[in-house]
Amino acid sequence: MKDLTKSNIFESLHAATEARILTKSVPGPKSIVLLKKQQALESNNISYPREIPIAFQKGRGAIIEDADGNQFIDFLTGCGVFNLGHNNSYILDVVKNGGDFLTQTVDFPTETKVAFMERLNLALPETIRHKMKINFGGPTGSDAVEAAIKLARIVTSRHSIVAFQGGYHGMTMGALSVTSKLSHRKRTPPLIPGIHFMPFCNPYRCPLSSADRLCSGECARYFQFCLENPHSGIDKPAAIIIEPIQGEGGTYIPTRGWLEQITEIARKNDILVIFDEVQTGFYRTGKMFAFEYTDAIPDIITMSKGIGGNGCPLSLILHRKELDVWDPGTHIGTFRGNQIAMAAGLAALEFIKKYDVPSHVTSLGQGMKQALEDIKESSRYIGDVRGIGMMFGVEFVKNKNTKKPFPEAVQSVRKLCYEKGLIVEVGGYYNNVIRFLPPLILTKEIAENGLRIFADANREMEASIV
Repeated sequence: MKDLTKSNIFESLHAATEARILTKSVPGPKSIVLLKKQQALESNNISYPREIPIAFQKGRGAIIEDADGNQFIDFLTGCGVFNLGHNNSYILDVVKNGGDFLTQTVDFPTETKVAFMERLNLALPETIRHKMKINFGGPTGSDAVEAAIKLARIVTSRHSIVAFQGGYHGMTMGALSVTSKLSHRKRTPPLIPGIHFMPFCNPYRCPLSSADRLCSGECARYFQFCLENPHSGIDKPAAIIIEPIQGEGGTYIPTRGWLEQITEIARKNDILVIFDEVQTGFYRTGKMFAFEYTDAIPDIITMSKGIGGNGCPLSLILHRKELDVWDPGTHIGTFRGNQIAMAAGLAALEFIKKYDVPSHVTSLGQGMKQALEDIKESSRYIGDVRGIGMMFGVEFVKNKNTKKPFPEAVQSVRKLCYEKGLIVEVGGYYNNVIRFLPPLILTKEIAENGLRIFADANREMEASIV
């Protein structure tokens, strides 16, 4: 690998600095052919190509290219998987030079696996460093959630779980059971029993009708009331599962102190605390975990997405050593020993430390959030901007006073964005939030170019509304 200094490393990892649209329209002719073939061969379960009809071909850094040669700035990054960009050369070189190591080893030890676990442990915040054990499972975040729920039930001999409204935890049956979005859950009942949903602290859309953005803590008190009231109808839970920052729900960041309250109430009632850091973890927010911005400490943490280093599938849970009550083989998975993913994850951790990625994420993220705030000020329909690190949510409303959701505006903006060369995500309780999950190695120039496309798309959308 060529010598890369800290000053030029991020610039060198991208295929370009701006979008490039060559075809008269998007999708281009080659994309259209591939999309039609996909439709004929793949099930009706397809989702993303329905909203972003593009056939991607290759990528490097924050730039992805389609079959027609169009280049797009990627603010989706495989749903937050490519934290260090597409085809990061540092990580690829490590994996390619790994020799003839096995691709997967179930749960047999290897030097790669042990080195990955040791480095991961060193990257943990001091509050939990050397206090956790690692449990590998299947390759997705849903698998990690399943393992966390199972362990909580084994440890406590209780079955109920408390989840939170707006939370997304996956699509397997257990993970889906603690996911609140009704459209995901329809036609699949019965899901696992004993799941109860509590309101999540949402300063912009207070579920308990707070008149302003100053959180009064009512949802925490309601949570406590439901746990401690003998007539609440809720059996004592094994655990609560919560995203420290809601991702798919709309990038909702709870008021400072709320997560600590929820954790303290759970501990007071002898209930385990699971933090789902599948999306927010691995430095997405500028720290290893989003919960590090608080004083709350979990018992179990779920991880996936970014830990595979370069998009390699891998998931795990971290749990307190005292909770290591698994019987051998209690929770297994054929691909839990993915050596390529562990080698890539180890290289990613080394890269992050060597080039001080967290500082870059924090600094650039603050600038991007301010730029989004500036766009909001001149926009008729952007009601709120939220963000930390490289994780942003822009909420569209029909009226800034009533906050009535405006999902139609979001659909229009997303379409205009990809037509101009920017790929973004959509989320939110009402599908009215544009979400950005750019790679952590994003440069200032690419960030500015991406935000310019977003601002142009927003202005064009607004101009189309009479």
